[in-house]
Amino acid sequence: MNPLLSIKGTIISGFVLSAILVMAIGGELSGVEHYLRWLHYLSGITWIGLLYYFNFIQVPAMAQAAADKDPGPAAIGKYVAPLALLWFRWGAVVTWVTGAAYLHHHGMLHAAFTLSSGAAGIGIGAWLGTIMLFNVWVLIWPNQQKVLGLNKFAQEPASADEIAQAKKTALLASRVNTALSIPMLLFMGYSHNGLGLLCSNCL
Repeated sequence: MNPLLSIKGTIISGFVLSAILVMAIGGELSGVEHYLRWLHYLSGITWIGLLYYFNFIQVPAMAQAAADKDPGPAAIGKYVAPLALLWFRWGAVVTWVTGAAYLHHHGMLHAAFTLSSGAAGIGIGAWLGTIMLFNVWVLIWPNQQKVLGLNKFAQEPASADEIAQAKKTALLASRVNTALSIPMLLFMGYSHNGLGLLCSNCL
């Protein structure tokens, strides 16, 4: 059976290929730091990739689909959006947790979040990521549940006015996260792109 015919098989294939390539160059598959960074990058790509998908593809597509009654926006709202939101919100959690764990592993967690000298650059990235995580779970996800009718604990469906307000709130929070993602990604790797020298004494 071809492993690429399932998403699980594809992901496993990616990890196996990674191991083979590391061994091929004489590297080692050890060290918490490397795994934390790897998982941080993988989950971050998932999170931000879906954020960009929502803003650059799904929102405009939903607007176009709303004007097209056949099939209309129902297919996206019923089948695509819930699954995308699942990966989106948990990708955000794993990105933040692995990033915090990486900073803790290096003894930089407190310094980063207090924007101490020498950690201001990575700290800015950490704070931007924290704000974005807050927006995902406190603003985007609860409001998308209203819009898509996914809140299983609601006693009754949201009214048309509540849905309209929820759409606006979720959209604005998503746009804020899109804007914040640009400097956040820059500062995530600040020590690798020269900003470490610029920010080591900036506070």
